[in-house]
Amino acid sequence: MGVSRTTTRRLERSATPNRSQGGLYRSESAQPSRPTEYPAHRLRELTREGRLAAVAAQASSAERQELRAAAYDVVWPIVFSRVTRRFELARGHAGCAAGVERLADECLDRFHEDVEAVVEDLLSHARHPVQHLEAWIAGRLTAATVDHHRRLRGQRGALQRPRLPQWVIQALHDDPWLTTLATEILVWVGVSATAGTEVWPLEAWAQHRAQRTGEWTVSDPAAVARDIETVLSVLRRRPAWYESYVERPLGAKQAPVAAAPLGDATGEIAVPLELGDPDRRIDAELLRLAAEAVEVIDERVARGELAQDVIVEVIKNVFGGAFTGTLDRAPHSVADPVGGVTGALADSRRLNRIVSTVLEILPAERLNP
Repeated sequence: MGVSRTTTRRLERSATPNRSQGGLYRSESAQPSRPTEYPAHRLRELTREGRLAAVAAQASSAERQELRAAAYDVVWPIVFSRVTRRFELARGHAGCAAGVERLADECLDRFHEDVEAVVEDLLSHARHPVQHLEAWIAGRLTAATVDHHRRLRGQRGALQRPRLPQWVIQALHDDPWLTTLATEILVWVGVSATAGTEVWPLEAWAQHRAQRTGEWTVSDPAAVARDIETVLSVLRRRPAWYESYVERPLGAKQAPVAAAPLGDATGEIAVPLELGDPDRRIDAELLRLAAEAVEVIDERVARGELAQDVIVEVIKNVFGGAFTGTLDRAPHSVADPVGGVTGALADSRRLNRIVSTVLEILPAERLNP
């Protein structure tokens, strides 16, 4: 969209009326080099003459930035009152709807995106004389913002117009809530907003679930998380489709940043996660411990000790002792990666299977001297 990459500064709330107020940001490169009145006067003059789009298309970088700065000052109050406020009220964000200075970070980002979209639309489509600039802008708000968001969704790889394929509707048995949730998922993966440290906005969807199903007492984030897994299990039935329209755009979202350093209260050391399969290192550590256990068992059985007693003792010692910094560190697919091994020693049937497996690994001469 031609957004400036230079540094930004927060505009003071003491700005004159119809200027950017309440914590808006504008690029330093957009600051006019002439008196502040000139760009606004020039913008309106070109608009009345029907020459704004032509002049903006041929303008130098500095001149276009002046026009953009003037357009921004005209556009942002209209966008907030007619688009942002309504959207925030619909989301239940009464605080954000109170004023631009009250917008939460993710809501402020969306507001700026909408303003930039309308500014670009004004500079590109004002080809005919416009006597009432604000009214003309208001009439194009929906087209400008919707087209902008569709282009952004396309750039992220998401569906520009999220619609459920018939095979998804059928697999979900046309359930009103689950089909609604599936659509919400397709919409969510294509927007830049994040859900804090969560992948999905569970709290917001829990409220939506309650409204849709009428089940107010059981519509909590945990219930929504289960419903999401149900929907995703259906979407994954076509892996290529799922990778293209869910996994890839979802992976383009900005990763969350911890609000406070990990371990401030607990003393835990923060270790960056590696790329790739998070269970790879755990599997490698378990294989190393298993090899160590078989080696010790082999040596003791070779000395004439009873195989079953040795196997039980060695497994307890190897898998029940202190580990390297792998098995005791998140993330894990289960709470305790080795709990299934040591816990099996208390179950006679599982214990017999472990003993049989180890005996198959040991050399035959060890068991039949």
